[in-house]
Amino acid sequence: MVRDSITQRIKEAAKKSQLNADISISHPTNSQFGDYSTNIAMQVAKKLQKPPMEIAQQIASFISIDEIVEKVEVLKPGYINIWVSKQHLLLELKKIVEEKEQSIIKPSTYKKVVVEFSSPNIAKPFTIGHLRSTIIGNAIANILEAVGWQVYRDNHLGDWGTQFGKQIYAIKTWGNENEIQNSEQPVKLLVDLYIKFHSEAEKNPKLENEARKWFKKLEDGDEEARKIWKNCIQWSLKEFKQIYRKLNIKFTENAENSYMGYGEAFFEDKMQPVISELKDKNLLKESEGAQLIFFKDDKYPPLMILKDDGATLYSTRDLATDKFRLEHYGKDIIVLNEVGAEQSLYFQQLFEIEEMLGWYKPGQRVHIGHGMYRFKDKKMSTRKGKVIWLEEVLEEAEKRASVLGHTSNDSLEILSATTSKIAIGAIKWNDLKRSAKQDVVFDWDDILNMQGNSGPYMQYTYVRSMSVLKGQSYELRGFFDKVLQQEESDLLRTLILFEEVIIQAAELFAPHIISTYLFDLAQKFNLFYQKFPILKAEEETREFRLLLTDGTARVIKKGLGLLGIETLEKM
Repeated sequence: MVRDSITQRIKEAAKKSQLNADISISHPTNSQFGDYSTNIAMQVAKKLQKPPMEIAQQIASFISIDEIVEKVEVLKPGYINIWVSKQHLLLELKKIVEEKEQSIIKPSTYKKVVVEFSSPNIAKPFTIGHLRSTIIGNAIANILEAVGWQVYRDNHLGDWGTQFGKQIYAIKTWGNENEIQNSEQPVKLLVDLYIKFHSEAEKNPKLENEARKWFKKLEDGDEEARKIWKNCIQWSLKEFKQIYRKLNIKFTENAENSYMGYGEAFFEDKMQPVISELKDKNLLKESEGAQLIFFKDDKYPPLMILKDDGATLYSTRDLATDKFRLEHYGKDIIVLNEVGAEQSLYFQQLFEIEEMLGWYKPGQRVHIGHGMYRFKDKKMSTRKGKVIWLEEVLEEAEKRASVLGHTSNDSLEILSATTSKIAIGAIKWNDLKRSAKQDVVFDWDDILNMQGNSGPYMQYTYVRSMSVLKGQSYELRGFFDKVLQQEESDLLRTLILFEEVIIQAAELFAPHIISTYLFDLAQKFNLFYQKFPILKAEEETREFRLLLTDGTARVIKKGLGLLGIETLEKM
């Protein structure tokens, strides 16, 4: 990787200058100041009591001009700027087109990771709010696979918990199981009952106790409770599977139960050993009949593990889940939870407990917290019915995308497939183009934007590049003597950063880094495309520009693939 080569040269130059400091390099915002820059001189100037410019010039004098480095320049107040040679840039471009690299970037050490994402709750709607975890988690799994990690994709379905006590009570009191069974949208009926329960419970708080009793019956194996619970799972999975197929989302764990993953109920018989271990290690303390874990020096609020009636909680099941993962995948497993940022405190508590138990070491457990989709004036709430169903978003997206997907020669089947790819691409890109930590205010025009920094814009850039390449041939030669126009140079220098971008996105678990890069690449390609002829240029220039176009198409396709977005042949 070019970045590693440049970093190594700076390290060697610093060593020759008798400096011992961490080396960090960045890309100047203005390409006129080179491809890479370091401020090492300014970092050590105060300690050495020397002017930064003097230190920078000394370091720069030890950086040789060679087959990779074309130029080194020192600028005030002490930056060292480095230009990558055109020869090396062209060799890297050739590798991209030949696809000799960037297929899998192997890390220095083998890593295994469970990426837990999506994880909707049974008997509740798959809403726009679940979209973030599903899309972001899938992209992170793709990116980690691209850098050589062994990735286990787990859908930790919420198929257990006190909400089922509420659901069972509501079904028995106000529901009709035959009607739900025969409904085309059974989950909507379950949600209506769930909403009704909370509405009635506001008038009669005693209903909460009735719900707790039903969940306790469920945990104790009551036949009627179990039957209704199993029905709720089957009714919900019917809808979830349709959505996952549309979004092209796949999970690897518990594969015999398609899309199930290792849901909470899987750990029903695995909680007692964890509770026993907590007791043996004197971590459980009683408080008003409940069992809690308290943290040293009140680092975090206490976390309840068992209720006063002995019923388990989400925390109990999560501890059982994470112990199972250690036993199932090995003690070196890394576990990532892609869950809303509002659960941050809970995961801090959970990780701390797992370290107290000696299960995981610091860094093995990671919470990737995303911001939430919100209405402009309020938070979404299932219990109050204030949600937007994801199915509605997908349908509306396809309706709006149909204009972009239409060509007069397409069959209805091709048109439908094209429209679906554009619609899903628009939704995924709109989410992944921003940092996962940001909240997203739900707005139809924004989420389904088909212009500017959007999925359709990226797909169209790929289509444009492929239309140029169609039926063309060229030699993969050096072009070392070719004089580059500024737009050609900018595009070339951006293309070779792709591998670096993937690695950075993997290290930070941040898909938006790839989105930002791809949009910048697309803008530079479209500027190049609009300014210069490609097919009508003289032969050597034509072949070089075709090489640039080919490299752009391959990087966009691979980059969008990592984000879970499909490309099109025409739009």
